[in-house]
Amino acid sequence: MVNLKPMGLNSTNDKVLLRQNRQIARSGQLQGKTGTDLPVLKPYVSPLHHSSSNLRFSHWLANNGPMLLFMSLLFFIVVPIFYTPAAQASSNFSNVDALQALLRWMPLLVTEGFLLNVLISFLTMLFGTVMGVLLGLGQVSLLKPLRAVSWFFTQLFRNSPWLVLLFIVMLALPFEISIGSTTVSIPDWIKAVFGLSLPIMANISEIVRGAVTSVPSGQWEASESLAFTRRQTLWQIILPQCFKRMLPPWMNWYAILTMATPLVSLLGVEEIITLSRQAMESEDNHPELLMPFFGFALLIFFAYCYPIARWTMALEKRFAVKL
Repeated sequence: MVNLKPMGLNSTNDKVLLRQNRQIARSGQLQGKTGTDLPVLKPYVSPLHHSSSNLRFSHWLANNGPMLLFMSLLFFIVVPIFYTPAAQASSNFSNVDALQALLRWMPLLVTEGFLLNVLISFLTMLFGTVMGVLLGLGQVSLLKPLRAVSWFFTQLFRNSPWLVLLFIVMLALPFEISIGSTTVSIPDWIKAVFGLSLPIMANISEIVRGAVTSVPSGQWEASESLAFTRRQTLWQIILPQCFKRMLPPWMNWYAILTMATPLVSLLGVEEIITLSRQAMESEDNHPELLMPFFGFALLIFFAYCYPIARWTMALEKRFAVKL
């Protein structure tokens, strides 16, 4: 009768060799090595689904950090005090006088100037978002004519210069509307809101289209198997999933829009840049006023947009869709 034994280590040399191999492998792991000469396939690191150039502005602004704000403050306030160009040496108006003039005008620049920039950005983002969502849903419509018209207007306003659109709107819209015996005037800032809403509408349309098409096709197939209509599928299944994908690029576009609101100063809207120019004119247009006034405008825009950029990056990490 044959006595079968389990396979194992049959000699002391085999046990010693196994112990040495284990020690070598353990030391290799401690040193960050694999312990083998064979090629090793590293684990695949999945990128974020929506981490694209759509958030490039927020990434740039947030990565600079608060140090950029401090250095800008140091440059625009401290440097002019100690630096006086030779062409301005004969002037009796010093850099300290320019800073005092800025302090006198600062309440007006903030309350009536910058707040108008914020109001324009809010209203523009509101109207642009509403029209952009409708235009984006038109791009994914089953009706080919509607899809073609939505694509045309999206590409038209998305690839047009913002300043050109502002000039067209300012010249095309009337300054006042007469309804019977009542005449209603249209302020310039209202027309500026409508002009800035057009490119924002086009970019929001692309965000909506990209978010809808990024939802896995299994969601559409599951809704069809449950006899959902296309409207029910969009509003109850697809769009709720798109919200977290659209929020970070939506906030990024709001930060870009806020930084673009000084464009309306070229059309006579009395926002912070226009009021800064008027304040410098009332101070006899001394060259020393340029750095403090426009430096203050730069700092207040940065202080407003930097938290938005940080919040955008936080939402991007929280709502990241990994493949």
